[in-house]
Amino acid sequence: MCKKKRTQYILSVTSIALTAKKSPIGQGEEMRFVDTEESKKEYKEFLERQERCNFQQSLEWAEVKKPNWKPEVILAEDDEGNIIGSLCVWIRKMPIFGNIMYASRGPVCDIHDIAVMKQLTDGAKELAKKYHAIVLRIEPDILSSDQTFRDIVANLGYKIKDDAKDFKDEIQPRYVFRLDIKDKTEEEVMAGFKQKWRYNIRLAGRKGVVVKEGTREDLKAFHKIMIETGSRDGFIIRPLEYFEKMYDCLGPDHMKVLMAYYEDEPISGVIPIFYGNKTWYLYGASSNKHRNLMPNYLLQWEMIKMAIARKDDVYDFRGVSGVVDESHPQYGLYRFKQGFGATFTEFIGEIYMPFKPITYQLYRFSEKAFRTLRQVKRKIAK
Repeated sequence: MCKKKRTQYILSVTSIALTAKKSPIGQGEEMRFVDTEESKKEYKEFLERQERCNFQQSLEWAEVKKPNWKPEVILAEDDEGNIIGSLCVWIRKMPIFGNIMYASRGPVCDIHDIAVMKQLTDGAKELAKKYHAIVLRIEPDILSSDQTFRDIVANLGYKIKDDAKDFKDEIQPRYVFRLDIKDKTEEEVMAGFKQKWRYNIRLAGRKGVVVKEGTREDLKAFHKIMIETGSRDGFIIRPLEYFEKMYDCLGPDHMKVLMAYYEDEPISGVIPIFYGNKTWYLYGASSNKHRNLMPNYLLQWEMIKMAIARKDDVYDFRGVSGVVDESHPQYGLYRFKQGFGATFTEFIGEIYMPFKPITYQLYRFSEKAFRTLRQVKRKIAK
């Protein structure tokens, strides 16, 4: 719980320099650019303790996004110097338009504490001046129904974009499935699965599918299957080097590679992320061969068991389309995740603060045009 005391904020830069810079921000408070191993350790410990912890706000994930994105972390503190809120912001220079600031799944704090929210926002404004940013964009994992949060961010000057229904309309998925596993046993969690899902998990085992935890080297096999999956389902695949960098920054404590084998042949794989009180199903890939053996059901169960063993509160299946219609091309994904007894969750969408409104509108127009062009190219390629 955040203390109701005067707060100050710190901008913690996550580069390698060991010097600390200070600049005044008025009313006896100061903004410090901290870049020591001690401050990184302090922030990591704070993040992992928080109920609202998210791996995309971590320094490890920030390292994955370098060098395309430059990370900065804004910390709100009470009078005793205790961290009571944070916002990890990434800065990127866009051709023609200038720098944008983006925070994925932040802030991490008591989101109903307007004083802390204001401190984090003021820190972001200082960053915007420093980098001459055209906008701050945030995609929080906060429920769309949270009217108190909506009122707070509106009063702080943010605009809310909550009309996204599909993957193409967003950076992070606005609709996800989340499974509550807090204080539950494996038996209690599995009892919440649909009967057919329990059957498919056991079927995979009976048919000889074996799940093994892999190493960095197994990313090659995973990526090969991922290419097969992308070709089948029509989405762009990141290069192998991206997954290897993920493992270097997050593995093996925060990232695993699980592969499903049939007769010693890899036929499916997943990458879960573990951070704080949650586990996320981040990537999945499946071969066109042996799909009738239900390896994907078994892989999900193995990840859920890992989350239970970690005593996590939540297993996050991540994104689905907000268009719940059997005719929608992504309905199969919705049905698959729903069958594990997870809750369909709608987040607020994007909150944003334009610093150069006209430039930002031009940027959004070009962004939308680029996505449309990319979708047309995919359809032509098919």
